[in-house]
Amino acid sequence: MRLAFIGLGTMGGHMAANLQRAGHEVRAHDLRRVEGFNWFAAAPDAVQGCELLFTSVPGPDEVDAVAAKLKPVLRSGAAWFDLSTNSPSRVRRLHGDLAKQGVQFLDAPVSGGPTGAEKGTLAMMIAAPRAIADELRPVIEVLGKFFHIGEEPGLGQTMKVINNLMSATAQLITAEAMVMGVKAGLDPTTMLSVINAGSGRNTASEDKFPRCVVPRRFDFGFPTALLYKDVKLCLDEAEALGVPMVVGNAVRQLMSIGKAAMGPGADITEFVKPIEQWAGVEVGKKA
Repeated sequence: MRLAFIGLGTMGGHMAANLQRAGHEVRAHDLRRVEGFNWFAAAPDAVQGCELLFTSVPGPDEVDAVAAKLKPVLRSGAAWFDLSTNSPSRVRRLHGDLAKQGVQFLDAPVSGGPTGAEKGTLAMMIAAPRAIADELRPVIEVLGKFFHIGEEPGLGQTMKVINNLMSATAQLITAEAMVMGVKAGLDPTTMLSVINAGSGRNTASEDKFPRCVVPRRFDFGFPTALLYKDVKLCLDEAEALGVPMVVGNAVRQLMSIGKAAMGPGADITEFVKPIEQWAGVEVGKKA
């Protein structure tokens, strides 16, 4: 199948490569030239002749910018799956706008991080009419596990930002707990073994801390600014729905402290560092 892929970053590069390895003709665009793809310097050129488009860009503003460039060249009958983490309200607006020219704008955010993108094991949250979802399911399943969230635009993004708020919460509460334990004299590796054998286990304790924090690698591959953006999108949507988010707002506040202390480009596993500094200990392997 001939398809266009816009955005070859940490996530998008792996996803586009998997589609290419599966035998699809991928016409790719990114702000920088990426080797190994049929790369186009301009997004509209990459989309020419394609009825299926994927985008994987940092956030809502970038999706809007891509849409502004592509609207003049998108063909009636084309399907656009946005793999980015976007605002549910902006998805609904873009869906309605592009529908006027016969283009289906569909949210299909992903979860699983750079490792999942590379291995093709992402959770794919598809909000699309069932007929379109079923027709394109074989293509989507190249990227990961297919979940049809619903037919209404924005539901996929709502699911994604909820997931990412929970992931951020796990990261931060695990950081606080691990720092507390080390301050009390517990061994961090032993702590993680106990937590992961019991009821406290979560994605941070099972993966991020043993792989990235305890060895002091901090190389999960996801920048702080993007996760902070996802949490903000979730809280904005919750407010619009009239749903209180007491814990969620506390997570956002602690994340804002970490982002200010370490910079927006810091890896999300570095959120532990400000807490370590406050406590005067380090969660790492003992000499």
